[in-house]
Amino acid sequence: MTGKIKGTGACPGDRLVTNEDLAEIVETSDEWIYSRTGIKTRYLSTGRGTSEMAAEASRRALENAGIHPEELDLILLATSTPEYCFPSSACQVQEKIGAVNAAAFDISAACSGFVFALQTACSFLASGSFQRILVIGADDLSKITDWSDRKTCVLFGDGAGAVVMEAEEGGLFRGVMHSDGRKGRVLTCLSRSEGNFLTGKKPEYGFTSMDGQEVFKFAVKKVPECIDQVLSDAEISKEEIRYYILHQANERIIEAVSKRLKEPIEKFPMNIREYGNTSAATIPILLDEMNRAGKLTRRDKIIMAGFGGGLTWGAVLLEW
Repeated sequence: MTGKIKGTGACPGDRLVTNEDLAEIVETSDEWIYSRTGIKTRYLSTGRGTSEMAAEASRRALENAGIHPEELDLILLATSTPEYCFPSSACQVQEKIGAVNAAAFDISAACSGFVFALQTACSFLASGSFQRILVIGADDLSKITDWSDRKTCVLFGDGAGAVVMEAEEGGLFRGVMHSDGRKGRVLTCLSRSEGNFLTGKKPEYGFTSMDGQEVFKFAVKKVPECIDQVLSDAEISKEEIRYYILHQANERIIEAVSKRLKEPIEKFPMNIREYGNTSAATIPILLDEMNRAGKLTRRDKIIMAGFGGGLTWGAVLLEW
């Protein structure tokens, strides 16, 4: 028994923001941003938070799969930007879409979150615990972005993507997950600082902070390694892979991974130019675009790989 994707959906932020728009609030330019990242535009939320974008992406995925919300057994939502410590964003989605029979919880693995959630879902399906699982990646990064820091504010967008997975006999699904907490300071965002009546300190919130060079070196080394690992575990050659769908963090990272794997860049679809980095949402948004454009056909073997804060990284190999 394994997991099979039956439907996809996506929901970006509601406001298109160009590089020229950002140049009006911070010292930057379209040329500076695009030459370093491959990003031209991104979508930001002006009111729809993580759970609302996730709920809309979920409705579209359910419609695409031909499944009713009450048929879901479990909802997994990968996010770094919940509206509440509790209830979880997954429970908020459960209420919004009417998935009355589903259990629900969040997964926190930053930009690797969707890949980690897919593997969690597949384990539940393989065990027979659940039959239909909604897996979501959603982030409202604009609310944790320092809009005066031109090194980070040009990178991020808001959005959500979702897939519906069903248990299926046979099929193909392999996955690997890794973490290295020793390097966690390379990419951080403080949730709430310590403070109470004993310390006399008022809790403070933080913004996303990143050592871009370290993240780049980490990604271009670890992503090819975990892709090779999942291929080896499945005893499948690179030539059998139709697409590598990577976390859309930086166009230069994806190009570097392509070169290290010695695979043509045409096998690495990208939409970072339009959406920027939407963290856990990048892979499912791109997957939905490809699905609705008819670029995925039955029996295609695809690899999805993510990397991000933690540090965390992982990959899944599946058959469409």
